[in-house]
Amino acid sequence: MSDCLFCKIVGGEIPSKKVYEDEQVYAFYDIDPQAPTHFLVVPKAHIQSVSAISPENSAVVAHIFEVIAKLAKELGFAEAGYRVVSNIGEAGQQSVPHLHFHVLAGRDMTWPPG
Repeated sequence: MSDCLFCKIVGGEIPSKKVYEDEQVYAFYDIDPQAPTHFLVVPKAHIQSVSAISPENSAVVAHIFEVIAKLAKELGFAEAGYRVVSNIGEAGQQSVPHLHFHVLAGRDMTWPPG
């Protein structure tokens, strides 16, 4: 999608601080971190949000969670714990209409979230 911010980041049109990349996903640090460690993991293929996951594209979601688990171990916060968040739609505060998962770690996560 030509006007999608995350598609432009994945395509290298907009710079980012990469955490991880493979043929299916791209992970990069959030520009407005809400925790000492805060990065996003996005599929390279444009999927609007969790609401747009279908049998045809759902395998990438499993892969995203495999990548998150791998990065949590590699970056050293797997044992302490972390939070994975996906905002869906306007009321859910989804600011970029491209499926993405925030990974936050390095501090206690309060509940309920704000």
